[in-house]
Amino acid sequence: MTLRFTRFLLGTRKPLQALAAGLLGGALCTSAWGYTYQERQEKDFSQYTVTNPDASYFDVDARLKLLQNTSNSLLLGVMDRLEIEDSCASLLAKPPLDERIRIPGFYPSPDAWREASQPLFEFEEDVSGLAGSYITTQDDYYGECLIKFLNKWAEANALWKFYYSVYDPQAWYATESMMFAAAMAYSIVRPRIEGMAEEKTHIDDWLNRLAKRHSGVRGGLGGSCCNNHFYRRALYASMIGVLTDDDELFQFGVSAIYSALSDLTPEGGLPHELARGRRATHYQNYALLYLVTNMQVIARQGYDIFNLEVNGQSIQDPVTYLFQIIDDPTRLGDYAPHEQYQGFMNDEQYFSWMEIYLHHEDYPRMERFLEQYRPINNRSAGGYITLYFMDPEAQQLSMKEESQDQQTEITIPDTEN
Repeated sequence: MTLRFTRFLLGTRKPLQALAAGLLGGALCTSAWGYTYQERQEKDFSQYTVTNPDASYFDVDARLKLLQNTSNSLLLGVMDRLEIEDSCASLLAKPPLDERIRIPGFYPSPDAWREASQPLFEFEEDVSGLAGSYITTQDDYYGECLIKFLNKWAEANALWKFYYSVYDPQAWYATESMMFAAAMAYSIVRPRIEGMAEEKTHIDDWLNRLAKRHSGVRGGLGGSCCNNHFYRRALYASMIGVLTDDDELFQFGVSAIYSALSDLTPEGGLPHELARGRRATHYQNYALLYLVTNMQVIARQGYDIFNLEVNGQSIQDPVTYLFQIIDDPTRLGDYAPHEQYQGFMNDEQYFSWMEIYLHHEDYPRMERFLEQYRPINNRSAGGYITLYFMDPEAQQLSMKEESQDQQTEITIPDTEN
């Protein structure tokens, strides 16, 4: 039985059945370890359905109860700092991105990329900040403001227009994280804010249409069809699939997990990420950022996805391999140069997924690694992750030398060579 996609490509009436393989990890992007073209087309994920549209990516009620009673100084410090400086009126005054979006590539033009991307980053910070402030204060003001803010963007049909070509995909990349930032923040407040039914309907419809439009672009067969960008698309597909009770989107999200596990090398490497040369370690981690966060969304629907095995391998394999190549780059063997780029090690956002992983698995090496980065805030992939996931017994004080206010912000490029 083939996976039944009923989505449509960029607003046309052409079903995506013919493109299903590309959406499921790249029909032509196979490796010696991955599914063949035909095997990808024949995969059926119909057993995965949305079971609770009101389930966020963490148990909000349980976490609120824990935070109300915690004496953990690290968590209390995050809560003390989580205040929205701007009023809701000032946030609502920001214009939605309703014109066609075009962003220069990061690597060839980093300064131009940063300038053009700033409004997109602000959106992610705003929605994640509102959700975090709601969790900290339990004040409906922040939840209602988030819904009003997203409704304004929904009414403007923001993010619908973007420039895309195989040679200039950056606007498509950049809007990926905006969608899952919005969806994840929204999932925290939507079930808990009473009323606002009309606004919620607008937002649900907007997010669903955006997810289908953007995921309808397959991407280049040599990379973005199948690599970390596929996993990023899967993250917003899963979360928006849950919010809008859309099994097709949810199954698209699930398919990325199967695709990644099927592609693993015997050592646990993700081939499309190892192919990035001196940035192989960085991209192995970068892919896990979205895979593990997506798995958390799926797990919240009642699926034991963290114990899923494909061809005898599970998510533990790429996680273990990541730490092996961080500790000893020679473990990369012939996959990539052993002189690896280490710049990503200076930005805690890249390691937000580890907070989630430790919620499911005991991993002392990861726990020791994470201690130097807490508290972690990822502006798009989950927001205030340490606040939402860290076991209060894990760590009391931040080991960062500088305070959160003194640190220089480092932005994560949503791009590839």
